[in-house]
Amino acid sequence: MVLFVLGLGLLVAGAEALVRGSAGLAGRFRIPPLVVGLTVVAFGTSSPELAVSLSAALKGQADIALGNVVGSNIFNVLFILGVSALITPLVVARQLVRLDVPVMIGVSALTLLLAWNGRVSRLEGVVLLVGIVLYTAWLVRLARAGRAEPGEGVVGRGDPLALQLVLIVAGLALLVLGSRWLVGGAVAIAKAFGLSELIIGLTIVAAGTSLPEVASSVIAAIRGQRDIAVGNVVGSNIFNLLCVLGVSAAAAPGGVAAARPALAFDLPVMIAVALACLPIFLTGHRIERWEGGLFLAYYIAYTLFLVLDAQDHDAAPLFGAFMLAFALPLTAITLTVVAIRVLRAAPRGAAD
Repeated sequence: MVLFVLGLGLLVAGAEALVRGSAGLAGRFRIPPLVVGLTVVAFGTSSPELAVSLSAALKGQADIALGNVVGSNIFNVLFILGVSALITPLVVARQLVRLDVPVMIGVSALTLLLAWNGRVSRLEGVVLLVGIVLYTAWLVRLARAGRAEPGEGVVGRGDPLALQLVLIVAGLALLVLGSRWLVGGAVAIAKAFGLSELIIGLTIVAAGTSLPEVASSVIAAIRGQRDIAVGNVVGSNIFNLLCVLGVSAAAAPGGVAAARPALAFDLPVMIAVALACLPIFLTGHRIERWEGGLFLAYYIAYTLFLVLDAQDHDAAPLFGAFMLAFALPLTAITLTVVAIRVLRAAPRGAAD
């Protein structure tokens, strides 16, 4: 219980430091907060995913290496954006709709394509790593060219440069340590209540590596840095697939194996979640509270399926088929129709 409370405290403190330092640095060098959220914050908060997946891949635990990436991406969109939007409606930058979300969708589909033969090879891992280098260089070029959006007011801009750098490094360190302590404490509490290690692994530990993203996005949303809140999620998902999976596959002697259940269910859910972002982001370039509630509802449904499947419950196959064949497509179609209506009703040039 002590570890749980201490871990939670470190997460909050680390997120506060990281957001303040990153936002201040962005203001000092006239870098849009969105670009900072897509790079520094997103890559930094994904360090636990990198550590876990790389370690698992080198140990031959392919299910953990791949499952950590896919599960984190689903958690990032459905849970983190859901919670952040419930706290305050999130303004979505046009760059995300036009460029970064399509990149996230494309990379998600590419991951399924590469893994379709049952393995992401070392060469394919290198290809993914080249992708993250090109993507980061592209963001930097946009920022230098002044084409990236300026974003909202910057908090911490007046801090000294040395303090901003210290805040970023200290924030990242606190996030990583806090996530470990919180997961360790939560596991101990779960075991005390008699929950199986499998259920713990599918829920608490799977979400544990994404806790830095939770803390950073929620704190950013509370402080009004909504570009960082949304950019952190999208950037983390791109980083997870291109860098975390890329490094894991390139480092492991045989690459990263992809289990058939992941190919049949989890990867398609990850792609569907990425696709769902586009119509939601298009509706007035905002994530409203009801849309955040929809994301959370889907995450609860996904977690329920994991629990049912782990217990070999008779309802698991039917529930999974319902999610893939009915619920997700229906929601995607509904949101697409809403987005089209919004765009048609908007004055010409409003969405430009």
